[in-house]
Amino acid sequence: MGAGGGGLEGGPRRSGRVEMRNMVKRFPGVVANASVCFDVEPGEVHALLGENGAGKSTLMRQLYGMYQPDEGEIFIDGERRLFRSPADAIRSGIGMIHQHFMLVPTLTVAQNVALGQPSSRGPLLDLKRVSARIRELSEEYGLAVEPQVMVWQLSVGEQQRVEIVKALYRGAGLLILDEPTAVLTPQEVNDLFVTLRRMVRQGHSLVFISHKLNEVMAISDRVTVLRDGKAVGTRRAAEISRSELVQLMVGRELKGLASRPSEPGPVRLRLEGLRAIGDRGTEALRGVDLEIRAGEILGLAGVSGNGQRELAECLAGMRRAAGGRVSLDGREITTASLNERVAAGLAYVPEERMRDGAIREFTVQENLYLHDHAAREFRRGVFLRLARMESHARELVREFGVKTPSLSTPLKNLSGGNIQKLIIARELSRRPQLLVAAQPTRGVDIGATEHIHQCLLKQRESGTGILLISEDLDEIRALSDRIAVIYEGRIMGIVERGQGTVEQIGLMMAGVAMEEARKAPA
Repeated sequence: MGAGGGGLEGGPRRSGRVEMRNMVKRFPGVVANASVCFDVEPGEVHALLGENGAGKSTLMRQLYGMYQPDEGEIFIDGERRLFRSPADAIRSGIGMIHQHFMLVPTLTVAQNVALGQPSSRGPLLDLKRVSARIRELSEEYGLAVEPQVMVWQLSVGEQQRVEIVKALYRGAGLLILDEPTAVLTPQEVNDLFVTLRRMVRQGHSLVFISHKLNEVMAISDRVTVLRDGKAVGTRRAAEISRSELVQLMVGRELKGLASRPSEPGPVRLRLEGLRAIGDRGTEALRGVDLEIRAGEILGLAGVSGNGQRELAECLAGMRRAAGGRVSLDGREITTASLNERVAAGLAYVPEERMRDGAIREFTVQENLYLHDHAAREFRRGVFLRLARMESHARELVREFGVKTPSLSTPLKNLSGGNIQKLIIARELSRRPQLLVAAQPTRGVDIGATEHIHQCLLKQRESGTGILLISEDLDEIRALSDRIAVIYEGRIMGIVERGQGTVEQIGLMMAGVAMEEARKAPA
């Protein structure tokens, strides 16, 4: 990968051999990378596999110039390189798609792609030319992106495509993808893999950071496993089994998910004719009727963009209902504020944890008390009981397995999976009557996923009603007592536990009525 930027005139460049030797990165209280060696051959997909907090993203942020290594060296085609910033890495043909996207929501796709890039019009943006190049890249790589759309109007999957187009626009030969499938539906994952294979055929190299074993084995040529900041093995994907990878990742065998049938109690949540308007001004919910009982998990299955996010936001008080009623334990909360809903017993794990569930600059402890700092048990008059708050926070971190150097660590320094575990710890610590969990294991490794599933089942046993919103149909079927299928803002039907095949539920997710879907072969 030679020097020189991609920009408006840049085209795809072939990747050279990249080698990282004995990389060490330390943060206060933790060694994130301990003498890690890693390399990428031209035209290959090399996966970095490991649990959240294993050091995968930290290692790649050094390659991308976001972090400076404390020790170690980086070579491209045998030439030693020092990247003091992402701009240095980009000039050397390295691009990175972050797990939490680096886009400006209030700008268009074209404006986001053009940011920081030279323009043919000098100080003025040539958005017409940028848009034309975006359309060329979209067609060439199979990435459906509309240049004039505002980023805030895009789904999570669409925003990821913008990030990939942005990297290609800048001429990336080596593309680092940090948990790229964490935000995608199964159909979008298949589409992404088609795109990635096309990129490799055209000479790109890819680093695929993930914890999803099936995807790693499907897309990768080689796999390097990190555990506790150390590289514990590199294997060819075709020569290692799933069980061997699990053993390398977690150092133990995983428990099976033991979900017993529930004995539901009285109705916790009742929705009657709920309607809502989406961000694009169209009707996202079209008369939703649902009931969730105490001690049951109702799974909401559907392809992304069919009203799941709007439903969760209506329940949490973050989006105004356009019609209908919402009742919690017999009390109408349709127009109640977020704080009033929390006081009534509602807990919410949002789909976009960094936007709606946490504050990046706050510490671990401060994020654990975003709603509860004024609770009676944590204050004496107008004064906070800081020692009790710290003790309680330490207990939550221990109980939910949140890996953090200290309670005073800024949240932005934690991995995505540990941030998710912290949010779940905070919400469940309130002993809620109703839990709305939207994509609770998205971007979370297999060990943490196992832990979160056990937490949800334990919460169900305590009498909480749970709405589980997930695009992972296997997760929905494994945990749910009933499955409601949503399509274009309407409930297509409700499937009881143990009934309905994957194919039948899939047909309902595509808009087929339940009666017709049941006629499909089992």
